[in-house]
Amino acid sequence: MLNLNTYSLRGYTLLTFFHLNAILLIAQEDQNFPPPDEAPVVSASKAVGPIKIDGKLDEADWQNAELIDEFFRMEPRQGGDYLYDTWVKLLFDEKNLYVGTFCKDSLGKKGIRVQDLRRDFAFGENDIFFVQLDPQNLKQYCVSFQTTPYGNQRDMQAFNDQNYDNDWNALWSVRTHRTDSGYYAEFAIPFKSIRYEELPSGESPTWGITFSRLARRDYEQTVFPAIPQSFSPYRMTYAAQLQGLELPEPSANVRIEPYLLYQYDNIEEGETAMSDGEVKLGGDVKWAINPRSVLDLTFNTDFAQADVDRAVNNLERFNIFFPERRQFFLENSGIWAGANNSSVVPFFSRTIGLQGNFNAEPARIDAGGRYTMRNENRAIAGLYIRQAETSNSPAANFGVARYQRNYGNENNIGFMVTHRLDEQSNELSIQQSNNTTVTVDGFIRPTNEWTVSYMVSGSRDNSNDTTGVAGRFFAGNSTNKYYLGWLTNFVSEDYNPDMGFVFQKNVIQHNPGGYYIWRPKNIPWIRRFDPGAFFNYYHDFSDPEKFQQASIYLFPVYVFFTDGSFIQYAIFPTWQNINFNFSPLGVPIAQDDYYYTRQQVNFNTDRSAKVSLSGSVNWGSFYNGKRTTVRGGLRIAPIPHAALTVDYEYNDLNNLGESRQDLDTHLTTIGSRFALNPRVQLSAFYQYNTFDEQGRWNVRASWEYQPLSFVYLVFNDTRNDGLENPFLEQQFIGKITFLKQF
Repeated sequence: MLNLNTYSLRGYTLLTFFHLNAILLIAQEDQNFPPPDEAPVVSASKAVGPIKIDGKLDEADWQNAELIDEFFRMEPRQGGDYLYDTWVKLLFDEKNLYVGTFCKDSLGKKGIRVQDLRRDFAFGENDIFFVQLDPQNLKQYCVSFQTTPYGNQRDMQAFNDQNYDNDWNALWSVRTHRTDSGYYAEFAIPFKSIRYEELPSGESPTWGITFSRLARRDYEQTVFPAIPQSFSPYRMTYAAQLQGLELPEPSANVRIEPYLLYQYDNIEEGETAMSDGEVKLGGDVKWAINPRSVLDLTFNTDFAQADVDRAVNNLERFNIFFPERRQFFLENSGIWAGANNSSVVPFFSRTIGLQGNFNAEPARIDAGGRYTMRNENRAIAGLYIRQAETSNSPAANFGVARYQRNYGNENNIGFMVTHRLDEQSNELSIQQSNNTTVTVDGFIRPTNEWTVSYMVSGSRDNSNDTTGVAGRFFAGNSTNKYYLGWLTNFVSEDYNPDMGFVFQKNVIQHNPGGYYIWRPKNIPWIRRFDPGAFFNYYHDFSDPEKFQQASIYLFPVYVFFTDGSFIQYAIFPTWQNINFNFSPLGVPIAQDDYYYTRQQVNFNTDRSAKVSLSGSVNWGSFYNGKRTTVRGGLRIAPIPHAALTVDYEYNDLNNLGESRQDLDTHLTTIGSRFALNPRVQLSAFYQYNTFDEQGRWNVRASWEYQPLSFVYLVFNDTRNDGLENPFLEQQFIGKITFLKQF
């Protein structure tokens, strides 16, 4: 059995090698081009009269502003003529930078594709216009302001066109106006919401700037200035230079955001019931000390409005990574080492505010602060959080310090230290303990196509007197014709980041692979066809000769259609060495060597349509038994103001494990979203999992009564009637926040 598996593994590895070499032989021609020696220049005009943000662009100042209309097509084919014309104009006054655009569409209002009106909407499902600013000309960083034809907002930070902070929120406004020939958008971006340097007297400011539009009906993306298709509008080395601004002197500005909250909890377990209500007062303060430095403070921090996690049935041997959802920790999260990784993360903010581990009850955060400084040469950041003692956990102190040095055009090296101190608690009979990690990481872009990143982290835990090491190496080559990459993750048995996350201990993972990108010129309904393969190989860190697991992800069919729909067929030859106690969904698997092959088909229809479907079928052998997993999704969005979603997952395990067990699980999620406009919204979802017989409701209403000031009403209901002692937890929250920027 083992010899057969070894030969199979070698055979498939050889097949993968030839497959990837074929990619390189086919992809001889590439359409990438370097940034221009001299960047194009655009100018902003000073507004003489007042500008009303109504999406009409009918003031005289707009008529006299410089017209920018020489866009470049990125999708679905690079270069050449495009269907959707766009023009942009720029104005400014003493307080704001104004961006006005007209996005032409021959179908007018009928051609618009917008799925919903929520803030921070999904990128690929809507018509979008967006502008990127690099006010300090760092070339490695930008902020992006985005809107749909209905005026909902999306803002984000981008680092090296590689790492994105989608939850960064700035104070700005936009209004749109839809017509029979397209739509207008009018942005007002306060200078106080942008960080820029004070220049010597007489010197004019120059900012990096790019514009882009996605016309979703034909998935046509255009950009100004020209940027290769294999990159994105966030690649600021290609940016135009914005001139003509007369900026107010950068000054320290303060943004305060207090909140008032009432929370009522009702918990019933068996015959025991407990209810309690409390009023909380707290808030956040953001102080822009100067254009480079920002200090954030938080007091009695609350995350009542954060999205709740959805249930997952884990059938693999790895830990599941649940992303951070709390706003205070999301902002500027891209600055920390490992921020764009979900396998080895030395600092993972979800360890903060919990009673001991990821699945524990929340613990109160008394106060905290975060400092970030960024200029063209370096970035410095620090974070401190004080967590209160609870009936189950001692008080804890969390600290992070980060230094990053930029060099060359797009390269950097960084250092980070985390330290967690759990205080002594006589009441809980717990002694003081502390945990420290030290991390070195870096990013190198030797050419436009190549990206290299690395990270090495060490941990020290005094509670069990252990030290460990973990890290990551990645190298990837991305062009218009192909992608090739290599990823290695490693974690020692004793690496223990009490403020971090690892997917597994005592493991080294190697993941080389790639795919060819074919954009057929004579088949207009296919946008791209990306056949390829990735190889995953895992072995022990402590003894590299001890094999753990291997699999090959072969996808000969991987097709994106012009309307945004997608289909894939993949096959997964898999080798497993189970030498530990392993029970997926409670089914014990005997310790042995296994070889099996699984297949998968998955698809989605046009996600911008009023009705869309998605689904996948994964079938084949699974250890010593069989497994079939079916997933299906339906979304109905007849208008942007209303949407209904239904998602379903079915697992069928047959003749599996030591006891040759059969097991079925059903996981059903129903969600809805209603919006009066982008500022008044109601969302709800219900989820039921037959595996643990748990049902969960989450209902949330929000009203943005002024920019970034909200009223929230939240109802949560989690119950499990299948336990010996039925469990019910209900929570009602009313919260009001107020934001004032001075």
